[in-house]
Amino acid sequence: MTSAPTQSTAPLPERIVRIQRRTLAVLSASQIVGGVGVAVGLALSSVVVDELSGSTVISGFAGTATVLGAALLALPTARAAGRGGRRAGLSLAYFAALAGCLVSVLAISLRTWPLLLAGLVLVGGGSAANLAARYSATDLSPRDRSARHLSLVVWASTIGSVAGPNLAEPSDELGVGLGLVEKAGPFAFAALAFGLALVVVLGMLRPDPLALARELHGTREEGGKRRGMIRTGLQALRTTPMARHALVMIAVSHTAMVSVMSMTPVKLHHDGSNLDVIGLVISLHIAGMYVLSPVVGWLADKAGKVPVLVLGMALLVSAAALAGTAGHRVWQVTAALVLLGLGWSCGLVAGSALVSESVPLERRTAVQGLSDLLMNVCGATGTIVAGAIVGLLGYGVLGLVVAVMAGLSGLWLLAVRRRTAP
Repeated sequence: MTSAPTQSTAPLPERIVRIQRRTLAVLSASQIVGGVGVAVGLALSSVVVDELSGSTVISGFAGTATVLGAALLALPTARAAGRGGRRAGLSLAYFAALAGCLVSVLAISLRTWPLLLAGLVLVGGGSAANLAARYSATDLSPRDRSARHLSLVVWASTIGSVAGPNLAEPSDELGVGLGLVEKAGPFAFAALAFGLALVVVLGMLRPDPLALARELHGTREEGGKRRGMIRTGLQALRTTPMARHALVMIAVSHTAMVSVMSMTPVKLHHDGSNLDVIGLVISLHIAGMYVLSPVVGWLADKAGKVPVLVLGMALLVSAAALAGTAGHRVWQVTAALVLLGLGWSCGLVAGSALVSESVPLERRTAVQGLSDLLMNVCGATGTIVAGAIVGLLGYGVLGLVVAVMAGLSGLWLLAVRRRTAP
């Protein structure tokens, strides 16, 4: 038999409260620095692949490589956390990203795009670490604050996501001045950022929040090996319906967001919008994703995770409907992208908090690893399918498909809640 989830609404001892505050501060710092590394590394990746390969089609694999890397590293990161604590898991992911940046610098110097794509797969470790950090924020949280604590770490991603792309050009100029070939500087700078994130995690994430939570509750990890972890995670999902529902909502939210967001710049470009307009729309979309996440976390703790998940599905339906019917109206596309970001935030924050509070502590890292794996696989699949839909049927049809997907998911969750309500 599995134990019940370990989080409770009882007041935590003052010592644990202090440790949790420090944990949130350290995780937020690593998110900021790691987020800069992810954003700087990705800002020019497709451009560099395009230059080295001479193919626009191949350049599209740059983004796919990093998403694939995040998916491939999700389970190793979770497994390392299960065995050695959050510090071990996050360190593994950040080290992989650092190594990927160094491989990318070498690939650009040698002018070989296959090696660059291989490096970008490892750079996906930065995204894997940033995703894993949000779960690390919940290990010592009481149930009535888990979403808020998680959302604070998600919010910290805003700083790195916004600042990173603006550092690409200065880091390139600095790299050239230091003797690196053109376009290698941003990846060298990203390597420094991931190295700093690694130092922050190794040196400051003490005591380890997951190790301390297990010590307080007298539990240990189940399922250490890769297959054992997958089996443990699937068993936990079979016995905890709410965690299973939360994973579905996270996957739907991410698929909907990535599908519409990835094709919007193409749609705007075909409509005649310049790069400044496209950049502004995407920036506002990113703001919608992250800026209000603490508000989403507060609402999830106060009103409940399931209602916020349903709200997220409603926002995604509204966003997809607005985007699909926008025509050439840039203001409507912009409004749609902001709502899309808010809907994603509701799904990620409330869904991730629901996963953490529903699964027993000894099985939590296994389920969290499966969650991040599923999220990244759905994101990669969403971009491919969205491109095919827009290419064959148009942007409006993509909006319709996403609206139907999110709408049916929200209705399904409401039906499940009614059936299981006492």
